[in-house]
Amino acid sequence: MTLLIRIRDHKDEAAFVAVFRHFAPRLKSFLMRSGTDAALAEECVQEVMATVWRKAHLFDPSRASVATWVYTIARNKKIDVLRKQKRPEPEDLPWGPEAEPDQADVIGLQQESEQLGAAIAALPEKQRELIEKAYFGDYTHSEIAEQTGLPLGTIKSRIRLALERLRRAMDQK
Repeated sequence: MTLLIRIRDHKDEAAFVAVFRHFAPRLKSFLMRSGTDAALAEECVQEVMATVWRKAHLFDPSRASVATWVYTIARNKKIDVLRKQKRPEPEDLPWGPEAEPDQADVIGLQQESEQLGAAIAALPEKQRELIEKAYFGDYTHSEIAEQTGLPLGTIKSRIRLALERLRRAMDQK
């Protein structure tokens, strides 16, 4: 978090290099695991990191961890790239007005995203950190155990408990 704050407050290039080195390979792996080819994943990573540099002033550590913030940017960039890829050529466009997306669906997705963000933020700190490392930080349970010094069983138990809390929170719509 300190590195991103240095980028945010002082445009610290050395801090950005460290953030880039940490997140770039993880983001590329994250994007490739979700079905993006290597070249497109690399392009997305470059755009994500450029966005991190340009929009560091928007980072608020009280709202999200650095990993959550960066991976959210990556997810949004991937969606943007996929949308651009699926745009038809002008001659392929159907005639007549396009159907607008169902506003109920759009609102529902926004509400679910907000609800999940709130549920993650409401987790006990120890569980939230492990969820962020496992799902946003691209770490295996074994890698998390090595980083934290906690037994592997403890890592698995805390993640399982956190996922159950998240599931209950999402079911309480």
